Amino acid sequence: MDPEVPSAGVALRINGTPRTLLLDNRATLLETLREELGLTGTKSGCDQGQCGACTVLVDGRRMAACLLLAVSLDGAEVTTVEGLADGAERHPLQRAFIDRDAFQCGFCTSGQICSAAGMLAEAAEAGETELSDADVKERMSGNLCR
Repeated sequence: MDPEVPSAGVALRINGTPRTLLLDNRATLLETLREELGLTGTKSGCDQGQCGACTVLVDGRRMAACLLLAVSLDGAEVTTVEGLADGAERHPLQRAFIDRDAFQCGFCTSGQICSAAGMLAEAAEAGETELSDADVKERMSGNLCR
């Protein structure tokens, strides 16, 4: 890292693994995941938080990784699409996307899956046991397919 660039130490839990990183203060979570940690499942779409391709879970909540400064997340738990799986066993949403051929080009898929996982967790937390198609459509509207 360039000594001229302001940096900070950040402790994060990424996909269940504690990580301590020295990061440029300007680095987004998206850049950190892809460039520092090699977790390329999270995609860069619009870099404006509007497409959802970079959606990850931060402390269980859906967030656009392109809008978050990594240094602001010290102590946070971050889950990417790679972290949803349980070892070699895919997450049920990952299996469902595969089983139902829910891919076009696949670019938005990781964000769609992370957003869906977050949506289901939010609904469960609110005691909502069943979501209508309209509910799902509304709650997933922040994720766009090219």
